[in-house]
Amino acid sequence: MANSQAISNVFVYGSLMADDVVRVLLNRVPPSSPATLHNFHRFSIKGRVYPAIVPVENKKVDGRVLQGITLPEMDILDNFEDVEYERRTVDVALTDSSKILQADTYVWVDKNDPNLYGEWNLEEWKILHMKDFMKMTMGFMEELEQADSKTRVATYESFYNQEGKN
Repeated sequence: MANSQAISNVFVYGSLMADDVVRVLLNRVPPSSPATLHNFHRFSIKGRVYPAIVPVENKKVDGRVLQGITLPEMDILDNFEDVEYERRTVDVALTDSSKILQADTYVWVDKNDPNLYGEWNLEEWKILHMKDFMKMTMGFMEELEQADSKTRVATYESFYNQEGKN
């Protein structure tokens, strides 16, 4: 079995609930289902536009499970989710069937971070921040692709594109 076979479900709860963001990162929108992660809370983070989740008794986070994420895709998500998050395997409940599914998710490492507050709202984020976030995500992917496979042609083209702007 090739190592790019589908291997993981990933529970997403912030910017990755937006198909457009996922499409930029993975070049596709994987099948997904609404799901709930119990005993966690989704916080806003001071000075950031994306949320964090940390374990909190009797709270829950509504999100989505992206299904069939391959190893190379997982690698992209690991890079995208900063060092402030750690990937953890959790049990999530599918909204449609209440079926329990194992999924990877990204948990904020410092659960006592004083910058965590309140709640985080997807609809508000879409209105206020999604456009800039999309630009940042595209920039992230360009850098990631260059770091991976900076061919002579790509180096040449990026150099001349820069020249053209000056």
